[in-house]
Amino acid sequence: MQIGVCDDQKEMRDIIIDQVKKLYPAEDIVSYRSGREVLDALHCPDILFLDIQMPQMDGLETARELRKVNRQMIIIFVTVTEDYVFRSFDVGAFHYLIKPFEDEKFAEVLQNAVRQYNERKKERMDIKKETPSLIITAKGKHITISPEDIVYAEVLDRKVTIHTMDSDIEYYGKLKELEKKVGEDFYRSHRAYLINFNFIRKYDATTIYLKKGKAFIAKQNYHDFVKCYLRFNQRRGKE
Repeated sequence: MQIGVCDDQKEMRDIIIDQVKKLYPAEDIVSYRSGREVLDALHCPDILFLDIQMPQMDGLETARELRKVNRQMIIIFVTVTEDYVFRSFDVGAFHYLIKPFEDEKFAEVLQNAVRQYNERKKERMDIKKETPSLIITAKGKHITISPEDIVYAEVLDRKVTIHTMDSDIEYYGKLKELEKKVGEDFYRSHRAYLINFNFIRKYDATTIYLKKGKAFIAKQNYHDFVKCYLRFNQRRGKE
């Protein structure tokens, strides 16, 4: 589990980091001086304490951008005023702390956030156990792949290529057959592409940008894709 602290004031970052270390000294803690630093990071934290009143890009704008690529992150706003409480609901904030906060209140909020993170993690593990692995025959070898590891698959000249974050596996087959096996987290955006909703970074009317690579959307599929992606987010409790 990684816990992030984003505040333009070093003093406040240090205060929050010290509070986190008191409760979870073994966890990975990372700090950011701006919303842009969070967005540019290679890995998003699982729990993020996010200041609202920051120059250039405030916390609400940062949260809106984060939600485009990460719907699971637990965001806790930390600010000096209650003025933004209701707007924080629009980006699925977990909680809203007012500076200066009491140690007891901070501990309560963080412990609840960690509890939710662990519950979600357990749910993902349970889903993984229930999802059967695929056995692909490629170049005379039998390769076992978990559907949740597939970023996307594409087909060209009767050859299907499965892309994971670590490898690309090519075999003779039909994308339609793979589509039947992988489950409801996948979508056939184009006759040549099958994508995993879990790896979407962003999309537009023609292209889905994934954490690795990209896939195209057939024009006639775009509206259905948006609806299915929305249902996926609702189903997985990504608020």
